[in-house]
Amino acid sequence: MMSSVKVECVVKASALIGEGPVWEESEQTLLFVDIAGQKIHRWSPMTNQIQSVETGDTVGFAVPCRSGGYAAGVGRSIVAVDWSTQKMTSLVEVDEDKPNNRLNDGKVDPIGRLLAGTMGKERRPAEVQKQQGSLFSVTSDLTVTKHLSQVDISNGLDWSLDQKTFFYIDTLSLTVDAFDYDSNTGQLGNRRMVYRMEEGEGFPDGMTVDAEGRLWVACYNGGRVINIDPATGLRLQTVSLPVMKTTSCCFGGPDYSDLYVTSASLGLDHSESRQQPLAGHIFRVRGLGVKGRPSNSFSG
Repeated sequence: MMSSVKVECVVKASALIGEGPVWEESEQTLLFVDIAGQKIHRWSPMTNQIQSVETGDTVGFAVPCRSGGYAAGVGRSIVAVDWSTQKMTSLVEVDEDKPNNRLNDGKVDPIGRLLAGTMGKERRPAEVQKQQGSLFSVTSDLTVTKHLSQVDISNGLDWSLDQKTFFYIDTLSLTVDAFDYDSNTGQLGNRRMVYRMEEGEGFPDGMTVDAEGRLWVACYNGGRVINIDPATGLRLQTVSLPVMKTTSCCFGGPDYSDLYVTSASLGLDHSESRQQPLAGHIFRVRGLGVKGRPSNSFSG
């Protein structure tokens, strides 16, 4: 199976920190952000065109809303983005007591609740004041609930196929964790470790779950995406990429068999930039033999 895996650079995004890829089924487009570049991008594989909106501050994620447009994590605010007018409206703010924090990764659960985490602003890539972050949920009526605190870098998140398990990454812990998840209330419990990163794999960053319930984790400073079976904690497969700062991934394409992987260029020195000319671009991986699931839309 490995020999048929093909990795190609498909979006010359030149992102400082490309992140948060989401496949939009209705548009057949890939939504992603450049955190430090302060932009939300939308790329069409059909036309190879990129449309962008400037956010005016760091943007950790953007997700589709059921009512149209997007919800995005800009600075410490969840904002509504009207793509046609490029107008942003602040909905709610988090971590009001921590002005140096920013929102990082966010994703929508199967019933339309948004989960999003924060972190301290970075001195240098992956170098932050520890235990400053939190994990929040936001419901359709904009009720904000804090689920976790003292997080270093709140990062990848997704749910099991039966919605009863929430997978979560606090990057500097070097683990992928699981919680029991009550989708009715959004409550988390019974935290446990699913996988610990091995030497040379880098830092766990964004992740996605495939249609078989397995995890695909982008490895920052590891130049790879790893496939983990959460039931056994075993690594099943490694996909190597031509850039070291792989940041996140999602499945997309007409039948969800393409794995899209974002990357970052921020923090590379001159010689690393020369060795990795594709850093900050987006890659498509084909031939994995698995498919993903449609993403969820925020009900707000």
